[in-house]
Amino acid sequence: MKIHEYQAKELFRKYQIPVPNGKPAFTVEEALSVAKGLSDKGPWVVKAQIHAGGRGKGGGVKVAKTMEEVKTYSQDILGMNLVTVQTGPEGKTVKRLLIEDGAQIAKEYYVAITLDRAVSKLCIMVSPEGGMDIEHVAATTPDRIYKEWVHPTVGLRDFQARNLAFKMGFTGNAFKQCQDILKKLVKLYLENDCTLAEVNPLIQSKDGNLCALDAKLDLDENGLFRHPSFQELRDLNEEDPSETAAKKFDLSYIALDGNIGCMVNGAGLAMATMDIIKLEGGNPANFLDVGGGATEEKVKEAFKIILQDSKVKAILVNIFGGIMKCDVIAKGIMGAARELKLSVPLVVRLEGTNVEMGKKLLEESGLKIITATGMKEAAQKAVAAVEAH
Repeated sequence: MKIHEYQAKELFRKYQIPVPNGKPAFTVEEALSVAKGLSDKGPWVVKAQIHAGGRGKGGGVKVAKTMEEVKTYSQDILGMNLVTVQTGPEGKTVKRLLIEDGAQIAKEYYVAITLDRAVSKLCIMVSPEGGMDIEHVAATTPDRIYKEWVHPTVGLRDFQARNLAFKMGFTGNAFKQCQDILKKLVKLYLENDCTLAEVNPLIQSKDGNLCALDAKLDLDENGLFRHPSFQELRDLNEEDPSETAAKKFDLSYIALDGNIGCMVNGAGLAMATMDIIKLEGGNPANFLDVGGGATEEKVKEAFKIILQDSKVKAILVNIFGGIMKCDVIAKGIMGAARELKLSVPLVVRLEGTNVEMGKKLLEESGLKIITATGMKEAAQKAVAAVEAH
């Protein structure tokens, strides 16, 4: 689960990681009120709040030197369709702002923590070349990004924190501050079930002190039961409506760019189904796992979610009935097809418990359903249906 920058900074404050003073604003009037509460003279920073990086390059971050500029920038940014390298060409509509005190930046640095699945340890990445061009640094001078791996039981050791602070070029008090920030960031990451903690940039101000000028936190949804208050941080406007609807019915759904809708039970089978569609020259429109105990209602909702995607030109249902019975799935498919008046080709491959009963129900339904006996045949028929549609 992604959260906004201002929400991440509230967590940073809780762990005493230095961040600029600031508050969110949802209207221009609120932005002016927040700015007045921060400082009489400024400067202030007006920042778009969307779940994507690269906002500065897209025009979503402005430094205001006067209250009139705070008003102008807030008017310009609120409601704009902000396109960045992380939003894709479609962009995202800005509905929230963060108004902060301006900072006197001497130098920018980069810090991030995430899980390195190859070694099952947290990896801390730092660079003395932080800021908007960090992607360019990673691509052209990867030797300027330094890493340390956190031991799962011992944690971040002092010599590792010192090594990273040294590699970033800090001396004196800033050297100690950097170590302290790194340790607190690891603590925050672990205690809040994060999947990513990123500070870009971490700045050294002209007075020599360090401050997290930006903050990005991604939270592991599997750990949300330990943090019920985090549900309040969710911004559904920033999430795919289909994925949000799928969660209500305990469906695992991820939208993709293809045109063959997939409805499968089991994550492994869903991945294999997408692979075989690609091998047969097609493109899956989604990952959708209805789970091992899907009901007729679940199947209907799955169809509704798939059909919300206007790119879908055919649907492939690939079910292996273990716990889930094929006749139950068949009834759900038939009910959905009739209720939704399917206008796209529907290919169904069933196997497993009560498979013959399920096939018979489909054959006698009177519906235009294309049946298949194997995954390869099902994928071929789905691709052919798209080409003929």
